[in-house]
Amino acid sequence: MFCPFCGNNLSLLPRFCISCGRSLEFLKDTDQTEGPDMLHYCTQYFNEGHSYNVIVDMMSSFHGINISLRTFKSILSQAGLYRRKNYSAPNAVINAIRLELRGPGQLFGYRTMWQVLKQKYNLRVRRDDVMNLLRELNPRGCERRARRRFTRRTYHSMGPNYMWHADGYDKLKPFGLALSGCIDGFSRKVLWLECGPTNNNPRVIAHNFLSCVRNLGVIPMRLRTDCGTENGIMAAIQCTLRHHHHDYYSGAPSHMYGSSTTNQRIESWWSIFRKGRSQFWMELFADLRDAGYFNGSHEHQCLLRFCYGDVLQKDLVECVRLWNSHRIRPSRTASCPGGVPNELYYLPHRFGSRDCGFEIEHAELDGFPEASLSIATCGDPNMQEYFVFAMEHNQLQKPENWESATGLYMKLKEIAQL
Repeated sequence: MFCPFCGNNLSLLPRFCISCGRSLEFLKDTDQTEGPDMLHYCTQYFNEGHSYNVIVDMMSSFHGINISLRTFKSILSQAGLYRRKNYSAPNAVINAIRLELRGPGQLFGYRTMWQVLKQKYNLRVRRDDVMNLLRELNPRGCERRARRRFTRRTYHSMGPNYMWHADGYDKLKPFGLALSGCIDGFSRKVLWLECGPTNNNPRVIAHNFLSCVRNLGVIPMRLRTDCGTENGIMAAIQCTLRHHHHDYYSGAPSHMYGSSTTNQRIESWWSIFRKGRSQFWMELFADLRDAGYFNGSHEHQCLLRFCYGDVLQKDLVECVRLWNSHRIRPSRTASCPGGVPNELYYLPHRFGSRDCGFEIEHAELDGFPEASLSIATCGDPNMQEYFVFAMEHNQLQKPENWESATGLYMKLKEIAQL
């Protein structure tokens, strides 16, 4: 049982939630076998911003709970959940926006910021109010985003898992951090976004691919990458897993090589990623370099990865979560429909499409040694062992955000005399 207002776990059913103090009397009228779970799922999907029809469809498809739209609206009403009522206090909204503007949130547009306020801070606020607050709190960012306009080629896809686009991101490589990502061409759902010491090792890329396939339980009809050697093992695994199928693209045609610039979907997303997320990290690390605290040596790169690696990966996970649950506006020139990436990927029937992927058993993946590959955050086992020892010996805490990671970087740099 969970409180529908703040998400606190309730072992029993008290009259009031001990976390947020809201009345829970309405929960006593629900069926205690299925009702609490149903209310939890309804609240979760409501807070994620899905439309009512989509939530009812998700309840039926994912949880086997069949309810009518009228019943669902009644549940929300009893729980006090409304789209246009019970707006949060303005001061709470302003404080949350200011907190986001201290980090990568300074690159967010008002739609993304509105989504962050709903999902991360559980705040109810009008989107127009967020737009006006951003104009006041971050006028330079609003002016900068207003200048950017891009024109893209028309893209065609039959449905989710028809084509996956994988590529590496090298903008943070001067600081020792390499990113690897993959996106579904139809839904624009980001399938993985991993940070590590390298994205040139084919075993690392294959490990990311196998982890994604294991989590989703499907392999794509086709996989597209550039011609880099880091994609060789992943391409071989894709063709191996597809060799026993009988469609037109089975076997070797299931993987497609092409130039990096023509891998349109992932390249387009990298541009969005830079404007909305990675630019902050590039400027942060560049400030360290310009101030003389980073010289690009192997030791400095290992230290930076050790201090910032987990914090950056946590930020990437949040970036993927926000992207996969935001709404993409429809385009007159695009063949793929607009909508929420998660909805487009998991509910293709709502958009007149179908899942083009092929189900895969976990046992089929266990034969690949890359499936169990262990990757050290630091990239150098000896340096990793030393930094862990230095932290324990000096009673230093693991960083939770970029500010504490910067403090840890400075302290370990002084201790190691780098």
